[in-house]
Amino acid sequence: MREKARERCSEQVQDFTRCCKDSGLLMVVKCQKENASLKECLTSYYNDPAFYEECKMEYLKEREEFRKTGIPTKRKLQKLPTSM
Repeated sequence: MREKARERCSEQVQDFTRCCKDSGLLMVVKCQKENASLKECLTSYYNDPAFYEECKMEYLKEREEFRKTGIPTKRKLQKLPTSM
């Protein structure tokens, strides 16, 4: 759910990331506006019942597929570290 919300709030994520990179240690003070904007965007998705249902249905499909096959989805495989 968090990943999908971040994708949909990509503009705010980019603004906050850019501000943090430019500000260094002073990001706590200088990036409050960007942080508030990002939090507002993410919270709006977290509190949206339609978005919640969408994520829930996607999760249930993935879980059902995993239970049938025992093979995780591609998205989960991409997160695994390359050196094991």
